[in-house]
Amino acid sequence: MKTGTVNLPLHYGRAPRWLFDRMVKLSHEITRMIIYEYGTNEFLHRIADPYWFQAFSCVLGFDWHSSGTTTTTCGALKMAIDPQETGIAVAGGKGRASRKTPDEIRAISESGLFSLSEAETDELIYSSRMSAKVDNTCVQDGYQLYHHCFIFTEKGDWAVVQQGMNDEDRYARRYHWLSSGLERFVCEPHLGICCDHVGGEVLDMTAEVSEETRKTSLDLVKDNPDHLMRYFRSDASQMTLFDFDVLPNPSPTTPPPLSLTMPAHHPVLDCDLGKQGWKVLRNAYELQPESYEELLSLAGMGPQKVRALALVSDLIYGTEPSWQDPATYSFAHGGKDGYPYPVDRDTYDQTIEVLRDAIEGAEIGEKERYRAIRRLGEFV
Repeated sequence: MKTGTVNLPLHYGRAPRWLFDRMVKLSHEITRMIIYEYGTNEFLHRIADPYWFQAFSCVLGFDWHSSGTTTTTCGALKMAIDPQETGIAVAGGKGRASRKTPDEIRAISESGLFSLSEAETDELIYSSRMSAKVDNTCVQDGYQLYHHCFIFTEKGDWAVVQQGMNDEDRYARRYHWLSSGLERFVCEPHLGICCDHVGGEVLDMTAEVSEETRKTSLDLVKDNPDHLMRYFRSDASQMTLFDFDVLPNPSPTTPPPLSLTMPAHHPVLDCDLGKQGWKVLRNAYELQPESYEELLSLAGMGPQKVRALALVSDLIYGTEPSWQDPATYSFAHGGKDGYPYPVDRDTYDQTIEVLRDAIEGAEIGEKERYRAIRRLGEFV
């Protein structure tokens, strides 16, 4: 399941080497203690919790109210976690490293450290790709993914921490995924989403209210997408019948007046999908996908095609998708800035207790232990 989203100010700097080295050491000890006390699945649950992840980053000592929280903390975890020791592996990263995720998953699987079958490995790679595609394509919130971290166990369970950026408002948004409880990638895959900056109109094709739009989008493709061409302009000067609302004819001899009206969310009708876009839709028609998830998984099925199908579905069948930003809570200030707590009080207290116990049991110097506990106190 998708467990949440966090928005953070976009920063372009790097953590100093001395700080990063210290973060690696501390994250190794905290991770080791959590896995020892609670097991690998509990560690995945914690990483997939946006609030816990934020608290964890704070404990490590990084500037937790910035986009660097995600990339630096995940980078430290990747260096700190030894698959042979913990039964957990970390793949992916920022920029080019994110594109190496499938190869890294397969390399770890084939190394003999994890007893994963080829089918299980392929499923992990599929999960990595689909979690990224959903957040880049189905949730059109204006944030382009540039960081993808895939954390998985020797039993095939996994969590994803990934981040997108929006250069216009200088914010980054973090997305958390967890395999436990996940039924479909494309329907309400999250438990809660949080952010500091909520955008305006966001096409959310994962929302429950978008279910009918998902169905009709699939039907439009399976029923030969060539008939959809008439709903799109091929150039800016072209007009379509959907630009006009024909009013009642005042008399048999008088032509009906035409009033120019734009249907809700009409801009997609003003764009041309291009030859490549129509090729992708025709290819989907030839393949006849059985589900919306299968349609989304096809190569080339990006945001523009998903949006076009959603809007034409709305125009023809009246199946309006969700236009609400799914981000609801703020995690960046621990719930102290007027936003509701993202978790109930018992869960909140347990989150802090797990971290505090891990710090107390970590094999680190007393000075470093004191600093970590103090940073945790500052966060909560």
